[in-house]
Amino acid sequence: MPVPDPGILARKAAIAARLRAAVPDAVIDDPAETRAYECDALSAYRCPPLAVVLPATTEEVAAILRICHEERVPVVPRGAGTSLAGGSMPTADAVVIGLSRMNAVLETNYPDRYIRVQAGRTNLSISGAVDGDGFFYAPDPSSQLACAIGGNIGMNSGGAHCLKYGVTTNNLLGLRMVMMDGTVLDLGGPMGEAAGLDLLGVVCGSEGQLGIVTEASLRILPKPVGARPVLVGFSASETAGACVAAIIRAGIIPVAIEFMDRPCIQATEAFAHAGYPDCEALLIIEVEGTKPEIAEQLALIREIAERFDPVEFRESKSEDESRRIWLGRKSAFGAMGQINDYMCLDGTIPVSTLPKVLAGIAELSRQYGLGVANVFHAGDGNMHPLILYNANKPGDLELCEAFGADILRLCVEVGGCLTGEHGVGVEKRELMVAQFAPEDLEAQMRIKDAFDPFWLLNAAKVFPLASSAPRREGAHGKGQRNAA
Repeated sequence: MPVPDPGILARKAAIAARLRAAVPDAVIDDPAETRAYECDALSAYRCPPLAVVLPATTEEVAAILRICHEERVPVVPRGAGTSLAGGSMPTADAVVIGLSRMNAVLETNYPDRYIRVQAGRTNLSISGAVDGDGFFYAPDPSSQLACAIGGNIGMNSGGAHCLKYGVTTNNLLGLRMVMMDGTVLDLGGPMGEAAGLDLLGVVCGSEGQLGIVTEASLRILPKPVGARPVLVGFSASETAGACVAAIIRAGIIPVAIEFMDRPCIQATEAFAHAGYPDCEALLIIEVEGTKPEIAEQLALIREIAERFDPVEFRESKSEDESRRIWLGRKSAFGAMGQINDYMCLDGTIPVSTLPKVLAGIAELSRQYGLGVANVFHAGDGNMHPLILYNANKPGDLELCEAFGADILRLCVEVGGCLTGEHGVGVEKRELMVAQFAPEDLEAQMRIKDAFDPFWLLNAAKVFPLASSAPRREGAHGKGQRNAA
């Protein structure tokens, strides 16, 4: 990470005083208290920030950013801190702007099927706000109980049901964003696409590089008539991967196809007691519609699955059984954390390459001598390998990082990409050259230049340090920091 600017550190008291004057009772600068913001869910890396500010309105966010812009202080946007790629990890000279207080529902419009919320609103509570009226918000990351919609927009998050309903960008209609100089922008809107450049598409997935999203207009959908998941167990991970490819190739689009292998099944079963079968790999496949539609889809899925000699094919027979099936999957990350330190990766591949990639991950596991558990959104090829390591063993973290880098390179080699929903952050920053040519990175950084000329927003994330050094070191004005 960049070396902290000593000039900013020396002005800490003055900067905090300016922030307090603008946003009273919302500034945290006591070193003991800022430690709560020293990392996100990629907890292997930590650094307490200069200060934390917790605004409640877009106007307060704008006031904070104007001060930081004038002081040339880096800013790190933070939703709920669930990022698994270091997306909201601060530096010692950065101000964290936490959006946890900005959690209100601002407008609900059922005739036009949208909801407008502040960016600190949690993903699951958006569906909760409209559930009683028969609607829901489709993207459902595994962290949906905690993650904030602002972070979902920053990382273009997906979830188990993205196979049918798409990821955040497919359900985001408009947003309000504050640029680094305090300018407030409204992009898109609930009533259709705006004319001109697709700036909404540029911002979604930009990882806090272009501005801080404070409000979002989101598509809500009528709840389906019915839904039913099935569990299908297999004797090998590669066989389960081949079954997924066959289902997609047949033109069937379930709501979700989720994959778990033996290490993850065992940990999850001990934790959640979901009643999973004893097998090497399982798929959770959910379909929805009327009873005849569900029956027809499940019959086709059973016919395809039988070609791969499953050890078990179990249809849910009740709402409670469906809940237990999904409880296991939603608990997978927490269950693994009870038994081992792990690093959760996020790469996306063509579905047809699932058997090859799963075999490749197994071979890399043998080479590195580290275990790996696989749990992921198989229907759209969004991989989430969990590499197991010992955080207290010297050298194990570095070995884990090298293993993870090789997995992500494999994803790119088979025609995939470095991330599906976790973002690049710090974790994959230096791997960007594996996917993008220098001219591609230059084009992306020129967009960053246009929105944030001083490179103060979420500094040292996404772009390789060597590529972005000229910008960060002062190509666009004074006050830039030097790279480590």
